[in-house]
Amino acid sequence: MEEVKLEFEKLRVEVENCKRCPLHKNRRKPVLGDGPIESQIMLIGEAPGYWEDVQGKPFVGAAGKLLNELLASAGLSRSQVYITNVVKCRPPGNRDPKPSEVEACSPYLERQLNLLKPKIICTLGNHAAAKILSMFGFEPKPISQIHGK
Repeated sequence: MEEVKLEFEKLRVEVENCKRCPLHKNRRKPVLGDGPIESQIMLIGEAPGYWEDVQGKPFVGAAGKLLNELLASAGLSRSQVYITNVVKCRPPGNRDPKPSEVEACSPYLERQLNLLKPKIICTLGNHAAAKILSMFGFEPKPISQIHGK
C-alpha cells in the first residue's frame, strides 16, 4: 500500500504541473481525485466545475451535494469511494471537454485505474461512460442507451 501511496503522490505532482492541453492556462487547481486509495469503488465524472476548480476536489459543488445524497441512499458515504474525473482541469464555462482534452488526460485516468484496481467503476456522465467503455475495448454509446446497465 505504501508503494501505491508514493505513486499517487507522483501522479498528483504531475497533474499539478501538467501542460498537455490548453485547459491548464485558466485552471486554479487541477482535480486529480479524492477518497481512499484502498477503496474498491471508483466514481468517474466528466470534468471539474467552478467549485471543484476553486477547491481542487471533485464533486464539491451542486453536483457533489446530489452525489452525496445518492451515495447515502445506497448506504455509502464519500469516505468509502474514490472519486475522480476524466478531465483534470475545468473547461471554460463548464463546457463539455473536447476530445483532445480527454485524450490529454487519459494517461492520468489509466494510471489511477491501474493503481486503485477498483472492483466497481461507476461512470457519472456521457463523457466518462464513453471513455471507460473505449478503454475496456467496448464501443462507446450514448448514455441514453446504456443508462442503468
